[in-house]
Amino acid sequence: MKLAWMGEYRDVVEKLIRYCNIYAAVYKKEAYRGTDVKISYSQIQVVEYLLENEELHQNMAMIAGRLGITRSAFTKLVNRLVEKGLLEKFHASDNRRDVIVKVTATGRQVYADYSDFIYHEHFSKMFEAGQAIPRESLPAIAAMLNAGLCDDAPQKPCKEAPKLIPVEKKNGR
Repeated sequence: MKLAWMGEYRDVVEKLIRYCNIYAAVYKKEAYRGTDVKISYSQIQVVEYLLENEELHQNMAMIAGRLGITRSAFTKLVNRLVEKGLLEKFHASDNRRDVIVKVTATGRQVYADYSDFIYHEHFSKMFEAGQAIPRESLPAIAAMLNAGLCDDAPQKPCKEAPKLIPVEKKNGR
């Protein structure tokens, strides 16, 4: 039985579901993905978001909201990345309660290695197949994929960079 409610989008939805299921199966598994450090897709997404949004100086709660994950899950990811030497935590000098996270030089190198690997292993094939799609259709495709999400996290405007104070490590951590 064909599911009528999907209409002309049936093949696209089927491929999207398959892609999401395969991705979900490996999302939290750490592996060497073109890097010298074992890293999961969930961890690399944090590094990627931080690199793309450095100028926003967002606290951890704001970033968790933008990534669509709970604060506790985000805190666990950040702590794991701090242990690996990929991130550093800071307090803003004007607000010691907020924790600001920054990517270290090692984190930048790991991300560069990862992005080269992931492009060649996965995305180059996807982008090649996407060449058949007219460029002017790409915003409509992105809007279509985003339309089903509950993405109500507001994007904060850039603010002046706060003076950062390293977070003190407790119990050797």
